[in-house]
Amino acid sequence: MPDFKPEWRAALVPVFLAAQFLAMRGVAGVERPPAPPPLACFPAEFGGWTVLREDPVAADMANELGADRLLSRTYVRTPAGSLASLFVAWFRTQRGGVRQPHSPKVCLPASGWTPEATGEIALDTTAGAIAVNRFVAVNRRQRAVVLYWYQTPRRAIASEWAAKLWLVADALRDRRTDTALVRVISWPGVGGDATATATAKEFARDLYPLLRGYVFAPRVRSSFSRSASASTQ
Repeated sequence: MPDFKPEWRAALVPVFLAAQFLAMRGVAGVERPPAPPPLACFPAEFGGWTVLREDPVAADMANELGADRLLSRTYVRTPAGSLASLFVAWFRTQRGGVRQPHSPKVCLPASGWTPEATGEIALDTTAGAIAVNRFVAVNRRQRAVVLYWYQTPRRAIASEWAAKLWLVADALRDRRTDTALVRVISWPGVGGDATATATAKEFARDLYPLLRGYVFAPRVRSSFSRSASASTQ
């Protein structure tokens, strides 16, 4: 018997996009965007990790991303010398659907990187368990293990479609649509992809609780501030 699931999913895409558009229009007049987080002041040290260098984003790339705040730097963990690259793109509002996070699955191939393996993994953090995307990217002789997720005031989301779905629900409830793309990269060394994945996971586990509270503190008076104690990942 043929499987009609892909056809049904494809048929629902325009319906979902139309619903999202209408919901965003309904929120537009009452949205209360928060003040931008001071990402440049994000802690240089946490969980045994220390900033090794800042990695400025080129002006043309920053313009293409359209984010309101960017953070790009490399951390090192001593004494092991493990390296992890952190990139955060924060969008103050997604009203109108024009300015939204770009998936690394699109951006990295555009820079010459080819995804070799993709999937989702679970991370246990002190702020709760979250699911994140993992893929291995190759560029000639270079390899990189990439973890990324979409962060909102209430939750961390791996799936791009789920992020869009929760955007509508949370916008109606909290009157804010700020979202961040969080990306962590580690590079295989002697231990290969397994060691690089372990490094990226350790960094993300230490990063997540701190970043969530730092970027999504309720900097404006909103329904989120009244319900923060009941927030979920």
